[in-house]
Amino acid sequence: MGRLREQGINPYPNSYRRTHTVQEAKDQFAQEKLNAGEQVCVAGRVVANRGMGKATFLDLRDGSGKIQAYFRKDDMPPERYQAVQDFDLGDFVGVRGELFVTRTGEITVKVSDFAMLAKSLEPLPEKWHGLVDVEKRYRQRYLDLISNQAARDSFLIRSKIISSMRRFLDNRGFIEVETPILQPVAGGARARPFITHHEALDEDLYLRIATELYLKRLIIGGFDKVYEIGRIFRNEGISTKHNPEFTTLESYEAYADYRDVMDMLEAMVSTIAQDVLGTMKVQYGDREIDFTPPWRRITLREAVLEGCGIDFVESLKLGPEGLRHDMDRSGMTLEEISSPAYLIDKLVSTCVEPRLIQPTILMDYPAETTPLAKRKAEDPSMVERFEFFVAGIELANAFTELNDPVEQAERFMVQEEWRIKFGDTEAEQYQEDFITAMRYGMPPTGGLGVGIDRLVMMLTNQQSIREVILFPQMRSK
Repeated sequence: MGRLREQGINPYPNSYRRTHTVQEAKDQFAQEKLNAGEQVCVAGRVVANRGMGKATFLDLRDGSGKIQAYFRKDDMPPERYQAVQDFDLGDFVGVRGELFVTRTGEITVKVSDFAMLAKSLEPLPEKWHGLVDVEKRYRQRYLDLISNQAARDSFLIRSKIISSMRRFLDNRGFIEVETPILQPVAGGARARPFITHHEALDEDLYLRIATELYLKRLIIGGFDKVYEIGRIFRNEGISTKHNPEFTTLESYEAYADYRDVMDMLEAMVSTIAQDVLGTMKVQYGDREIDFTPPWRRITLREAVLEGCGIDFVESLKLGPEGLRHDMDRSGMTLEEISSPAYLIDKLVSTCVEPRLIQPTILMDYPAETTPLAKRKAEDPSMVERFEFFVAGIELANAFTELNDPVEQAERFMVQEEWRIKFGDTEAEQYQEDFITAMRYGMPPTGGLGVGIDRLVMMLTNQQSIREVILFPQMRSK
């Protein structure tokens, strides 16, 4: 870098005016849209450097693609050509010149002028193997993206999935909204929240664990169809399926129930797969997953009976202790918590999830598990709720929303009792402001929550959530 400065070259100029991206230049040349003798200005990172006698070839890569740049010693002053020899892998360089095709058929820039745009002071990962240290790939994602085309492709697909999801919902008349991340009470899901402190207000606030309760306020306020794609924060463990902050879609539709939401979810996921990948059949691990509707639909009771032979409906007639007794007898390892919600979650994760490989909707849950869901008219002990599973992983959760404010208040109180009696720290907290909103009337509503990171995992054949989150949570060094 010192030699560059001695030659009057600023290794970090303020800007560079491109005429084309790399891919635009190559496409226009291939389509004969460039005039004879017309020069282009392209720029990118040096990813290969080859010296051949009186010529130097650099491969430059920008966000759109890669192109070869040809520097001929006899075409420029000696000091300018010498500056080319100071280019290292990782440097950003801009070049001007005509395009031509080499004898090997590669579109190339014959460089007439060039500029150093940013000097790289650290060596790039080894060309052929890239980063093999998985932790370093996550901690220094920029190096992973530089050296790993597959990683870049996964995140490009992620962006396309979210864009396709937005188009689907927008075309159905939903409007996208934003709700608070900092909340006075954490609600809308079974989860332990992160707590922070607001100095000016001198009060503790929670990072949201769901967007549900604020989105339903908008249904109460008169919006019939709303959705939000946003970050959620849960103070839980880290695994291949869990990250403390993750992205969800939540949507709410007035005058709909959970069966309407089932149909919409089937249509949305299959449409996204076809739109982004060109197929509804995708490879995940060693299995082919077929998202073509209709998907299998099975009740939770049937699935648990199939999986471990426990009829939780009968067991719960003796209370949570009855179900815990039957689960103990089956050999399940249980924590001290004995709330019905915890026990049902354990049943699902142990006996049911591993069996749900192809897209499956698991429906109708005990009322105790879901304090925000509407009871089934024909069986008030159950609620109109479903979860969507693929390859043993939950991708979505949905229900017909409870819209009776009196019953909702009672359900919240039961959750508070469980928090004390069973030590269930994930139980819902009482939401007085939400109850007040409900007292003004909420129409029948179908709600949906989709884990976008997990959906991206399925559609990009990634076995870990860290592969689809650009900056996953890591323990501090």
